[in-house]
Amino acid sequence: MGSTARTRVTLKDIAAHAGVSRSTVSLVMQESELVAGATRKRVQEAAAALGYVYNRGAATLRSSRTATVGVVVHDIANPFFGALMAGIDETLQAADYIPFLASSGDSLDRQARFLARMREHRVDALLLCPAEETPAASIEAIADWGMPCIEVMRHVGKSPLGDYVGADLRTGVINAVRHLVIQGHRRITLLAGIADHSADRERLAGYRHAMHEAGLDDLSHVDRGPLTRCAGRERTLALLRGNTAPTALICHNDLVALGALLALSHLGLRAGRDCAVIGVDDIEEAALAEPALSSIATHPRAIGRNAAELALKRIAQPEGERQRIVLEAPLVIRASSRISSAVAQEST
Repeated sequence: MGSTARTRVTLKDIAAHAGVSRSTVSLVMQESELVAGATRKRVQEAAAALGYVYNRGAATLRSSRTATVGVVVHDIANPFFGALMAGIDETLQAADYIPFLASSGDSLDRQARFLARMREHRVDALLLCPAEETPAASIEAIADWGMPCIEVMRHVGKSPLGDYVGADLRTGVINAVRHLVIQGHRRITLLAGIADHSADRERLAGYRHAMHEAGLDDLSHVDRGPLTRCAGRERTLALLRGNTAPTALICHNDLVALGALLALSHLGLRAGRDCAVIGVDDIEEAALAEPALSSIATHPRAIGRNAAELALKRIAQPEGERQRIVLEAPLVIRASSRISSAVAQEST
């Protein structure tokens, strides 16, 4: 009875087929720039003709790098992180690196398992949006592994412990409050999350600073709750049915803000006419909403590109000076935050 087993193709076989040395074939497989283009092509064609599959796992055992970068975020369902990942991926692809993505769901246990698994797979660097309450010890442990770690959008502690890439959320929220005050608003509510992480604290600090600046401390109101579109709708309905309904809402993210638009529509009200609404992130759907949603643009794709570029830089220069890259977060004004008739009457 004939055997169906296939003979394993070796580098020596490819060398003989391409008419080059075995060492040249090895250099091509390692993607070395020392091999001329024409020779590289001949070797690649020979490998394809013989059905050779490069064993990257075995090659990794002979190399200090794996050409992979781990990415851990806390909410993969949020469109912000889709855009962030697109920026990371396009930058890593250009450098012939592959990202490994995981979502912690803001669970410290899940995050710890993902980090351990990525260490086992020897990723060359890590892009981490830390789960809520991540201790400084976790970041220090990653450093002890010898693995470069870039914190993204969130950081552990009052300031980043190492490399960091994010957006200037504090200034973005300050500008949002100032815009609303100029429009005549006084009862401005911040729809925040229930967490206590750096990005949440930056929003809150910006809100409180701007409300104090406008002499509106007594009217400050922070409403805490879940950060989904559905939650945004329900939370807004509850606020607007209260005795001191706000005339303006600044939402933790665009998903909550889009939910607020739905609540206004349900009550027969219109954002920008009866109550102003501003989101954070300026996801693609913000401009397509009805009315179009004003939003603090955090530019997630650019943040992803910067984070990936910093990871590649740190892989090449492990002992380089740590960097903190904070992108501007400008307010994009659209119809949802135009002056309202209610506010116009109140301010006269």
